[in-house]
Amino acid sequence: MANHKSALKRHRQSVVRRTRNRAVKSVLKNSIKAVNVAVEKKSQEDAQAALKEAIPTISRAASKGTIHKRNAARKISRLTKKVNACVASGA
Repeated sequence: MANHKSALKRHRQSVVRRTRNRAVKSVLKNSIKAVNVAVEKKSQEDAQAALKEAIPTISRAASKGTIHKRNAARKISRLTKKVNACVASGA
Protein backbone atom coordinates (compact mmCIF):
# COMPACT_ATOMS: atom_id res chain seq x y z
CA MET A 1 0.00 0.00 0.00
CA ALA A 2 1.14 3.54 -0.72
CA ASN A 3 2.50 5.72 2.06
CA HIS A 4 2.81 9.17 0.51
CA LYS A 5 -0.13 11.51 0.55
CA SER A 6 -0.08 11.96 -3.23
CA ALA A 7 0.20 8.21 -3.82
CA LEU A 8 -2.79 7.58 -1.56
CA LYS A 9 -4.83 10.13 -3.51
CA ARG A 10 -3.73 8.60 -6.80
CA HIS A 11 -4.89 5.19 -5.55
CA ARG A 12 -8.30 6.56 -4.53
CA GLN A 13 -8.69 8.17 -7.95
CA SER A 14 -7.73 4.99 -9.76
CA VAL A 15 -10.30 2.98 -7.81
CA VAL A 16 -13.07 5.45 -8.70
CA ARG A 17 -12.04 5.51 -12.36
CA ARG A 18 -11.81 1.73 -12.52
CA THR A 19 -15.34 1.25 -11.23
CA ARG A 20 -16.67 3.92 -13.61
CA ASN A 21 -14.86 2.38 -16.59
CA ARG A 22 -16.09 -1.11 -15.71
CA ALA A 23 -19.68 0.11 -15.62
CA VAL A 24 -19.33 1.85 -18.99
CA LYS A 25 -17.64 -1.19 -20.55
CA SER A 26 -20.36 -3.49 -19.23
CA VAL A 27 -23.09 -1.40 -20.86
CA LEU A 28 -20.99 -1.23 -24.02
CA LYS A 29 -20.54 -4.99 -24.25
CA ASN A 30 -24.24 -5.62 -23.64
CA SER A 31 -25.29 -3.24 -26.40
CA ILE A 32 -22.85 -4.81 -28.86
CA LYS A 33 -24.06 -8.28 -27.89
CA ALA A 34 -27.67 -7.23 -28.51
CA VAL A 35 -26.78 -6.24 -32.08
CA ASN A 36 -24.88 -9.48 -32.70
CA VAL A 37 -27.72 -11.62 -31.33
CA ALA A 38 -30.26 -9.81 -33.51
CA VAL A 39 -28.05 -10.31 -36.58
CA GLU A 40 -27.65 -14.03 -35.81
CA LYS A 41 -31.43 -14.39 -35.52
CA LYS A 42 -31.69 -12.57 -38.88
CA SER A 43 -34.19 -10.18 -37.32
CA GLN A 44 -33.80 -7.05 -39.43
CA GLU A 45 -35.95 -4.70 -37.35
CA ASP A 46 -34.39 -5.81 -34.06
CA ALA A 47 -30.88 -5.52 -35.51
CA GLN A 48 -31.49 -1.99 -36.73
CA ALA A 49 -33.07 -0.97 -33.42
CA ALA A 50 -30.20 -2.49 -31.44
CA LEU A 51 -27.68 -0.74 -33.69
CA LYS A 52 -29.47 2.56 -33.15
CA GLU A 53 -29.07 2.02 -29.39
CA ALA A 54 -25.47 0.77 -29.61
CA ILE A 55 -23.96 3.61 -31.64
CA PRO A 56 -24.53 6.33 -29.00
CA THR A 57 -23.37 3.93 -26.28
CA ILE A 58 -20.11 3.28 -28.11
CA SER A 59 -19.60 6.98 -28.83
CA ARG A 60 -20.25 7.82 -25.19
CA ALA A 61 -17.63 5.31 -24.04
CA ALA A 62 -15.12 6.90 -26.42
CA SER A 63 -15.91 10.43 -25.29
CA LYS A 64 -15.40 9.42 -21.66
CA GLY A 65 -12.02 7.92 -22.53
CA THR A 66 -12.99 4.38 -21.59
CA ILE A 67 -12.11 3.19 -25.09
CA HIS A 68 -10.09 4.94 -27.78
CA LYS A 69 -11.99 6.95 -30.38
CA ARG A 70 -10.61 4.83 -33.24
CA ASN A 71 -11.63 1.67 -31.41
CA ALA A 72 -15.14 3.12 -31.15
CA ALA A 73 -15.18 4.03 -34.84
CA ARG A 74 -14.05 0.51 -35.74
CA LYS A 75 -16.75 -1.10 -33.58
CA ILE A 76 -19.46 1.13 -35.04
CA SER A 77 -18.27 0.44 -38.57
CA ARG A 78 -18.19 -3.33 -38.13
CA LEU A 79 -21.60 -3.47 -36.46
CA THR A 80 -23.13 -1.27 -39.17
CA LYS A 81 -21.60 -3.51 -41.82
CA LYS A 82 -23.11 -6.62 -40.16
CA VAL A 83 -26.55 -5.07 -39.87
CA ASN A 84 -26.48 -3.82 -43.47
CA ALA A 85 -25.49 -7.29 -44.68
CA CYS A 86 -28.33 -8.81 -42.66
CA VAL A 87 -30.82 -6.35 -44.13
CA ALA A 88 -29.51 -6.90 -47.67
CA SER A 89 -29.74 -10.69 -47.39
CA GLY A 90 -33.31 -10.50 -46.12
CA ALA A 91 -34.54 -8.06 -48.74
